[in-house]
Amino acid sequence: MLSPAPTAPLTHLLTRLAVTFFSTTPAAPYKQPSVPGSDIPIPSPTAKMPEIPDYPYGPRQVYKQSNTGLYGSQRIRFGNNVSEKFEIKTRRAWRPNVQHKRLWSDSLGVFVRTRVTTRVLRTIDKVGGLDNYLLGHKAQRIKDLGPWGWRLRWRIMQTPAIRERLAKERAALGLPPKEDVGEWIKVEGSQVARDALIAEVDKKLQEDGVFELSNEASAGPSEQDIFMKEQKPRTQ
Repeated sequence: MLSPAPTAPLTHLLTRLAVTFFSTTPAAPYKQPSVPGSDIPIPSPTAKMPEIPDYPYGPRQVYKQSNTGLYGSQRIRFGNNVSEKFEIKTRRAWRPNVQHKRLWSDSLGVFVRTRVTTRVLRTIDKVGGLDNYLLGHKAQRIKDLGPWGWRLRWRIMQTPAIRERLAKERAALGLPPKEDVGEWIKVEGSQVARDALIAEVDKKLQEDGVFELSNEASAGPSEQDIFMKEQKPRTQ
């Protein structure tokens, strides 16, 4: 005896379950809240955003899921389980302890959803919050941020609070405001402001009228040059 054909509601349910379990469309990484008082959204970890500068170290080619989270320098590691009696080796892997968290940002005024490892969480608590972690200036911190942390760093640097903080740091270092720096050009391996260079040239022209580029060519050889000069062996 043949079984009856499935009814229409049952067929529709089976189709939905197949789409749910076997769909190849990736889900959105994070659903971020809107920033109050700002039209700039929190960037997506994967969407192309030409206004954000490229990450200086490029996307990570090993353990690629760390490109969409705050993983620090952690990645998957491989090794062996060795039995005590017969020392039989069995391959295994060590994966970072990754958690889905909502981290508070003082500059944005919202919680930022992200995947983060427990080691990075301890670092964030140690430095005093997500903003201080993202604004770290050392090279190792920039490497630990990854592409996703680099995008978050750019986003919080657009807020008025962080702009004011960076302006105070520039003033404490004796640097001019960023708006007055102008276009930068390279001169003898160092960068100077074009306006400051033009002003210095005009001042020199009004005072002396002649530039003394270097007096090393007119000066004779120094004692150190004579001492270090290779001499030919004497012939008898």
